[in-house]
Amino acid sequence: MEQMPAFVQSFLQMIKPVTDTAMQWLVSPAAWSQFALLATAFVLAIFLTRRLRPLIVNLLTPPEGAEGLIPQARLFALKLMPLLMPLVAYALTAVGEEFTRSLFGSGAVIAFGKRVFLFIAVRALVREALTDPFLRLLGRYVLIPVAALYTLGALDPLMLRLSETMIELGNIRFSLLSLIRGLIAGSLLFWLGGWSNRQSSEYIQKQKELRPATRQLAVKAAEITIFGAAFLLLMSIMGIDLTAIAVLGGALGVGIGLGLQQIAANFVSGVILLVEGQTTVGDYVELDGGETGTIVKMTARACILETFDGKWIVVPNDHFITTRVVNYSDQGSANRYEAAFSVSYDTDINRVPAIITEAVEALPFVLRAPEGPDCELRGFGDSGIDFAIEYWVSGIDDGKNKYQSQVLFAIWNALKANGIEIPYPHRVVEFKGAVPKL
Repeated sequence: MEQMPAFVQSFLQMIKPVTDTAMQWLVSPAAWSQFALLATAFVLAIFLTRRLRPLIVNLLTPPEGAEGLIPQARLFALKLMPLLMPLVAYALTAVGEEFTRSLFGSGAVIAFGKRVFLFIAVRALVREALTDPFLRLLGRYVLIPVAALYTLGALDPLMLRLSETMIELGNIRFSLLSLIRGLIAGSLLFWLGGWSNRQSSEYIQKQKELRPATRQLAVKAAEITIFGAAFLLLMSIMGIDLTAIAVLGGALGVGIGLGLQQIAANFVSGVILLVEGQTTVGDYVELDGGETGTIVKMTARACILETFDGKWIVVPNDHFITTRVVNYSDQGSANRYEAAFSVSYDTDINRVPAIITEAVEALPFVLRAPEGPDCELRGFGDSGIDFAIEYWVSGIDDGKNKYQSQVLFAIWNALKANGIEIPYPHRVVEFKGAVPKL
């Protein structure tokens, strides 16, 4: 044994009480009677589980098509059904332990059996109930080993040894147990924060009575609150004095003052945009620099515009505050467009407005409010008489809509049906002097 590595020797020394206890149990009649009680509890747990499982499943199964928090909680409880048998056995064993200790003053074997049933429940939880990849990974490499050490009675000695093993980084000194606990707690807390953030975001987005900008602001506020609380809780778990956060905040303030002004300006501009609600997700905007597109996402730093040809343009938030922005508001609001055309000088122009107005009014996307189609005489051109018809639509004339094209088709068909000529460009040429010979 002296030739073994120090770590192996330490581990064997740690589990020596466990092996000594096991040898004592093998030769003790009282221990064998407790083993018999454990076997009885196991068989009784199987019998009770078979009886209880159908009743619990019928009770927890939500009605078909039911939605909401309570049906989701009932479905989650159904996923925990594999834990029913070991938990029933754990409860029966706990009762048996109290009876044995009160009668014989000893119950070490049955207490060990109780921990075994708890280990089986933990193993069933990780293997059959947990579906999230991160939780399954955490359960497989953290929860199951911890449960196994607890079952063998080796968890407390191991934790004591880890707490005595110190790590020093300059003036900072902490135990290996604190480091492991911080890593596990941090990963679990930030996973829980991400899950809570997704749930709160889905809930807020479903509140259609709120303005889109208000929903976006609520989502951002919930995200900051959740992850801020997770960070502070992690600091407390790791034993870090929260007054150190003040120093970090001061350093961050100096950093903003020296080199992060633009990032801070974009963040504040984003908050202003969300509070005012004059520009929000779904709006079609045109910036002073010529960029146009639909806002598909608003982040803490920038807005994402999607053009009609599928490109994404990242625009810093402060551009929406410090420059001119044209908001066409593609959220069901009306926009006015016009289509120009010309007719021949031989046309009775008094007939044209009624013919074109009737043709454009027949298009399904043309609105009657705030104003119906209006055909106007615009001028007398070189080749024909110029008209234009103004019309209102709900949306933007591009992308999936193409209103202008359909309006021009309607004008063409209406003029052709009424025998009205659309003139070609022509010029009158005068020759002075003799006409050139052909």
